Amino acid sequence: MTVVSSQEFAINQNKYFDMAMNEKVCVQRGNNIFHLLCTNNDDATVKERVYYEPDEDFYNSISIAELRQRTHKFVHKLFTDNESNSFTGG
Repeated sequence: MTVVSSQEFAINQNKYFDMAMNEKVCVQRGNNIFHLLCTNNDDATVKERVYYEPDEDFYNSISIAELRQRTHKFVHKLFTDNESNSFTGG
């Protein structure tokens, strides 16, 4: 694997693109590292769709309507309780 700075890559792009055809080449810019990936046109097209099954968090989630309903009840209770306990002065 070859790691080069972004400045070195900018100066010698052709060299590193050609090198990426046979080995891993990474370009480092600051704390970030970018991997060059070489594919031919046939490999670049996606031929298969990937489906991810919903996880437990998805099944435990609530809808926007339910969130609004719960929030409305909670906020209404907060203001109702706050008004009954507030100091009216006098």
